[in-house]
Amino acid sequence: MSAAPTVHEDQIFAALASPVRRTVLRLLGDGGPQPVTDLARHFDMARPSFSEHLRVLREAGLVSESRSGRQRLYRLEGAALHEVQEWLTPFEHFWRDKLRNLSDVLDSMDGDER
Repeated sequence: MSAAPTVHEDQIFAALASPVRRTVLRLLGDGGPQPVTDLARHFDMARPSFSEHLRVLREAGLVSESRSGRQRLYRLEGAALHEVQEWLTPFEHFWRDKLRNLSDVLDSMDGDER
């Protein structure tokens, strides 16, 4: 992992900072590709505002858009999510090791009390 975040990493994490955009990702992850009209029904906001959220997700590479006639279909893109997972992995290992060490200490304390 490089010390400095890349521009793309910053773009991805900025996109993930919004609860609306995280919900869109969950909807696409759970339901597969969906028309923008179906996604928009889940939110109480003006269409231009929702379109802006979709634009941010597209530019971060988290979703893609395809057209079928008059319909715009959105789908989740795994590559950007994989970048997030790669970025988080060292932290996961760090905390897993810390919890394992804590478990060892607690186990040894339990043995000392006997």
